[in-house]
Amino acid sequence: MALSTHFASPLRPALAALHRAAFGQCRGLSTPPGPGHTLDLGGIFPPLVTPFSPTQEVDYAHLEGNLRRYASIPFRGLVVLGSNGEYPYLAPRERLEVVSSVRRALPRDRLLLAGSGCECECLHGQHGSHVSPPRGILHPSASFPATQATIKLTVSMAEAGADVALVVTPCYYRGAMTSAALVQHYTEVADASPIPVVLYSVPANTGLDLPLEAVLTLAQHPNIVGIKDSGGDITRMGLMVYKTRHEDFQVLAGSASFLLASYALGASGGVCALANILGVPLCQLDRLCREGRWQEARDLQHRLIEPNVAVTRRFGIPGLKKAMEWFGYYGGPCRAPLVPLSPAHVEELRGTFSANGWL
Repeated sequence: MALSTHFASPLRPALAALHRAAFGQCRGLSTPPGPGHTLDLGGIFPPLVTPFSPTQEVDYAHLEGNLRRYASIPFRGLVVLGSNGEYPYLAPRERLEVVSSVRRALPRDRLLLAGSGCECECLHGQHGSHVSPPRGILHPSASFPATQATIKLTVSMAEAGADVALVVTPCYYRGAMTSAALVQHYTEVADASPIPVVLYSVPANTGLDLPLEAVLTLAQHPNIVGIKDSGGDITRMGLMVYKTRHEDFQVLAGSASFLLASYALGASGGVCALANILGVPLCQLDRLCREGRWQEARDLQHRLIEPNVAVTRRFGIPGLKKAMEWFGYYGGPCRAPLVPLSPAHVEELRGTFSANGWL
């Protein structure tokens, strides 16, 4: 069967209607979906960092403090347990507790996207001790292959309060991750997920770009509503927007550096690490693009590029957390093996924000 016709079925409209009804009843979102979309992903989503204490425990008090400050910024929603949340370094129980904590603090009209992609999952507690799992999820010390583990964690994320599952590409055996293999993986996850699924392509971390042909096939699935693309290939993003224009599917820019360019090609929103720090300017850029005020948008975009590169490619999560402190948020330490910035790097990072008029 050709990939492009994988989901062509008379059952598809009925499945889509069932997902819409179930999602609306379970979540009670007050924000109506955008034109042609069952779920509106239009706007800015900061991929939250996970705050840690000096002893590297998850610091829920500081997490709630950051959330209180973010509440005054017109974000469309929040992303937890993405790359910037140090997701690979969290125990499964911690992941669920983070989702629950954020959901409790988040207004119902704001979406909560939660990373649930797995390679192979063994449920252990913090520092390797076993814990009793929440109802219905993995048994302690049980091991599951990537697709099954992703399904189980996605279901648990939904029970913990996530509105949408953000599922990164499985990549450990990336040489075997053909379009057909990835379509099968995401199809099984989306079929089983009680919440909508957003694909997540982040080749800088996985070494794998989710192939365009796989994206176009998966866009036809009634429970796959979009993609976060962090690769920065604007031609590819434009093709995704254009070729999925008749589907209930939205493209999200995965970086503040190419947000304006993505909007110009029809992207719906952005999941931007820099929004942890400069959330107001990024929401302003979103508004300027939607209003067609392109010159003002371009001027603002120019000032965001260098700071964004500094807290992503240049200095990564340690740089992001350090810069948050200068703007009144709690960044705190990273979990090992990530290490703090050197004094010289801190000075360089601060200079980047100052040179662009943010400090």
